Amino acid sequence: MRKGLNQTLKFLAFFIVGVFLLWIAFRNVEYQKLIEGLEKADYSWVFLSLIFALLAYASRARRWVLLIHPLGYKPSLLNTFYSLMTGYLANLALPRIGEITRCVTLGKKEKIPVDQLIGTVVVERAIDFISLLSIMIILIVSRGKEINEFLKESIFIPLQQKVLSLFGFTWIIWVIIFVTFSLMILLLIKYRRKLRKIRLIAKIFDVIKGVINGMKAITSLDRKWEFIFHTVFIWINYALMTWVVVFAIESTSHITFGDGIFLLVIGGLAMSAPVQSGLGAYHYFISRAIAFIGGVKIEDGLIFAFITHESQMLFVIIIGAVSFFMIFRKNHEEKISMD
Repeated sequence: MRKGLNQTLKFLAFFIVGVFLLWIAFRNVEYQKLIEGLEKADYSWVFLSLIFALLAYASRARRWVLLIHPLGYKPSLLNTFYSLMTGYLANLALPRIGEITRCVTLGKKEKIPVDQLIGTVVVERAIDFISLLSIMIILIVSRGKEINEFLKESIFIPLQQKVLSLFGFTWIIWVIIFVTFSLMILLLIKYRRKLRKIRLIAKIFDVIKGVINGMKAITSLDRKWEFIFHTVFIWINYALMTWVVVFAIESTSHITFGDGIFLLVIGGLAMSAPVQSGLGAYHYFISRAIAFIGGVKIEDGLIFAFITHESQMLFVIIIGAVSFFMIFRKNHEEKISMD
């Protein structure tokens, strides 16, 4: 009962944060223009975006199968896909719970130890981190000036103004930040062994370890080139599913695929925020990003963010619910046949 209460409180806390971020994103917007923009949008491009999303999910499922093979198990692609989408559905309730959910689901279906499946997910997440980091580095090298301007104009200056309005003296904030950062470094060096006992610090070390293990795992795979192909294919589809939505809105239809890569990175960072499905964080950062690179009004940026995020979330709900039904229906039927 206590565990259930904790989960409920976590859900409410993350949801409240998401709603607060949504309020920040939409608070100065003319809602009538927003509604008119949503009504005028060409949703055939959104449908195409969902096709790219489906291709990415199917490719992720196949890549997961390749990671499981070295464990001595060969799960079916369909069951792996159902488990993956069930995990994505669970993520809408609590961030990151989907990783455990999909491992438990597939483990129960294919008789694979859950702890071993969790190890493959850690490797998978490490590969995703490396992939996003690589794209970010390429983006910084090729468009560093634009990124710097975006962060300065859309993120740092607005935050500084909010802080200034609260405290009145900017230099005090910088002193606090500097002292806090210095103390953190000193504590990390002096108490690094004891700090590993702290859950957050331990997770950071686990991520670093996961990245190293992920690189080792790829080199030991029998079908490493297929794994690399699916990794590239997944991110290409992520970029396409983000970019094609710009054609649904007349004012953003001039945005190039290169700009779409920029939106992909910003969206990826926003989706990593500790709220359900990037709620609020995605809307805020993507709307500002597309307004910056496209030279459009913030209302148009929010229309793009709303259409992109909500269509993907609805898609995950539908496919995830169908996947949950299919895999647990099969389990139920198999149990009846055994009886």
